Amino acid sequence: MSLPSRPTDWLQESRLVVVSVDPVSRHLRLRGAQDACSDMSCGPDTVVVADEETTSALDALSPGDIVKIESPGAGPTRIVVLRRAWEEYASPEL
Repeated sequence: MSLPSRPTDWLQESRLVVVSVDPVSRHLRLRGAQDACSDMSCGPDTVVVADEETTSALDALSPGDIVKIESPGAGPTRIVVLRRAWEEYASPEL
């Protein structure tokens, strides 16, 4: 596996967009850099980390949120919210 040539390339490739959230069945659909979607099944130890809070409830995520997945060797999988959907749409960059 080769590393991207610039740090911004790596950031773009590691970002995922939440397409849909099913908090009851604990499933997420995520879209990656190549516009390919993948499904993720989250265990009970998965946590969502955002500025507002850290919680195991998947309903803390919304479609359009930009996230990254961290899976440390020991400990729970972390879904880190990089930017909320409403922040993305409110951005002056658009």
